[in-house]
Amino acid sequence: MLIMERLKSPPPLMIVSDLDHTMVDHQDHDNLSLLRFNSLWEDAYRRDSLLVFSTARSPILYKELRKEKPLLTPDIIVTSIGTEIAFGNSMVPDHSWVETLNTDKWNREIVLEETSKFPELTLQPKTEQRLHKVSFYIDEGKGEAVTKELSHLLEKRGLDVKIIHSWGMNLDVIPRGGGKGEALEYLLKKLKAEGMSPVNTLACGDSEHDAELFSIPDVHGVMVSNSQEELLKWHTENALNNSKLIHSSERCADGILQAIDYFKLGPTLSPRDSSEFLNGKADIANHGQEVVRFYLFYERLRRGEIKKYETYIASFKEACHQDAVFFHPAGGEKSLRDTIDELKKYNGNRSGKKFWVWVDQVRVIDKIPGKCIVKFDKWEQCEDERKCCTTTVEFSSKGGGCLVWEQVKQIWSEKSELNDENSCWII
Repeated sequence: MLIMERLKSPPPLMIVSDLDHTMVDHQDHDNLSLLRFNSLWEDAYRRDSLLVFSTARSPILYKELRKEKPLLTPDIIVTSIGTEIAFGNSMVPDHSWVETLNTDKWNREIVLEETSKFPELTLQPKTEQRLHKVSFYIDEGKGEAVTKELSHLLEKRGLDVKIIHSWGMNLDVIPRGGGKGEALEYLLKKLKAEGMSPVNTLACGDSEHDAELFSIPDVHGVMVSNSQEELLKWHTENALNNSKLIHSSERCADGILQAIDYFKLGPTLSPRDSSEFLNGKADIANHGQEVVRFYLFYERLRRGEIKKYETYIASFKEACHQDAVFFHPAGGEKSLRDTIDELKKYNGNRSGKKFWVWVDQVRVIDKIPGKCIVKFDKWEQCEDERKCCTTTVEFSSKGGGCLVWEQVKQIWSEKSELNDENSCWII
């Protein structure tokens, strides 16, 4: 697996989270809970833990969601209700999982033939029809009856499938060997074979699609506070005595943070909620913390939320080598200290606007004694416009455990929405 190149030892934590209404709160239009999770993950977990998204969305609709919401890049993405698995930023497919589902007990054509007998079912768009998933909209109140009759018909035709009714309006047919739970079991076995079994795994969900995640032995689970009635009913009937599964009192990503705290799986105070985070001393063993700290300051400066911003600017300038250089994505280079000093004139220039900054995939890509190179995506959003730069920072260390910024180089990401205003990019 590609993620093995990054991991040096078994990950302390693997989070496996559903997206819609779990990691992503569609009622939180400012995405505050998601941004809180993002900064905590990049600060405290990215360097040695695993983030897995497990969604009913197809890869196509998953990519659409990424354009709409400030989602981090997961190490592993499980899509189409656990019937597709891919790794890393490039979403490299797991062909072994595909072969696992290719059995004589699955036949899409037979599924389509038998489901055509039900006027209560309407095929979902082509984007949601996958090799091992056939998806429908179903008339309200018809789920239980259709599921029972369809199961009988498909069994008579020699198929072994799962029929999943969710949100009162969706019905999906997948192979018996597929599903979010089976996909998680498969990944855990794969990690174990590589000697990388997570110390702790936390599954997070809100709907009946996610029930399987909570049935895997030794996995902690959280049903976020806004979970669907179908999932809560399943919990009452099947997992009421499961001490490793909780129903949070917080919505979506905030419920995930609550579960991390409840099960004592690691740090839970997001840098966005810490009044002392900007005053913290850089940890030379955690370059992600320094990156998150700088860009959180940058966001709050431009929103006009920092009273004594000159003190922080002086501190960040002091953390730069006197000859440190900044390479702008539009071309040209200048002193990094001068670039930071010029931030003064941008204080509050995004006040009153929906302006957010976040970093993604902060990781060390090269390291020698006393020096390392860190790479990440830096995102900036103002109202509905987004920009992204792939950023590399060269750090050195000096006495007292301090990090020194030697160089910052940025290039436009292909994910960025380029336009004529990109000259306004600062750092």
